[in-house]
Amino acid sequence: MAKSTAENTFLRLKTVLDVLTEGVWSGDALNAGQVLAEATARVPFNEHEAELLSGGIPRGHKTLTSATAKLVKAGWLVKGRSGWTITDEGMRATVAFPDAVSFASALDAGTPIPADVQVPTAPEGFVRKTTAVPETAAAGTDIKKTTKKTPAKKAAAAVGKAAKVLEDAVEPVVKAVRKGKAPATTEEAAAPAAPEAFEDADVETHPQPEAVAVAGDFNTFLGAPENWAPQYDEAQMEFDFLDQIWKKSAELPAGFYTFKIAINRSWDENYGAFGAFDGPNHELHHAGGTVTIRYNHSTRDITIN
Repeated sequence: MAKSTAENTFLRLKTVLDVLTEGVWSGDALNAGQVLAEATARVPFNEHEAELLSGGIPRGHKTLTSATAKLVKAGWLVKGRSGWTITDEGMRATVAFPDAVSFASALDAGTPIPADVQVPTAPEGFVRKTTAVPETAAAGTDIKKTTKKTPAKKAAAAVGKAAKVLEDAVEPVVKAVRKGKAPATTEEAAAPAAPEAFEDADVETHPQPEAVAVAGDFNTFLGAPENWAPQYDEAQMEFDFLDQIWKKSAELPAGFYTFKIAINRSWDENYGAFGAFDGPNHELHHAGGTVTIRYNHSTRDITIN
């Protein structure tokens, strides 16, 4: 059975770390394009992921490139001008979470790596092997001969060509997500952006704040020292990168509650009912038990269940 885009993306994120680990063992300096090409070659695109966006970039490749921000946030990957570098923690993660399910769960939950897990060393007789499409084919040489078999192979061939363009386009947005600022314009960016690459992408890249809090009259039930105080950790929501949604689940006793969404641990920017800036309080009539509040920063929509 074909895996979903989310499942495939987590598997490719794990593969990104595997490829970088092998590069450390072999002493090879791998650029971002090579790493992404190898990851997508080892975990081929399904039919949906293989569809080329209007910028000529496979849908699955766009999703993967955006999702690598999760590895950076976890402290497992460092992106620099000279390329991508795996950290010791990233290498240890490949051992601590060897399968896709445990890896995805740990990455989403921020699970710490057990202290007894050592940085892996190369197996005896290790020789790095690659399965990615050769750079000449990826860049366009004899491309017709190498891309006629399946949509997935067409997409894999386009990965090498698309990698740098997509990295240049995504990087300002990734920085904006970290800083809570709007991404630089094309003129301000160090490299030209490719707006068409973002059309119909699986993962939206709307700039996100540094923190989002559910601040209301139930915060003390969450463990906060007081209610209506967005500065406390207990009030903060978790950001799901793939869904682009902020989420908060909590156990609350039955009752009637009110709250607002507060941005960056203060009341300077807050949203109430109907997503109105500094608007009236959201209302929650709760029967008791677990409640999950979701907030979409691009639309200001709130859902509760």
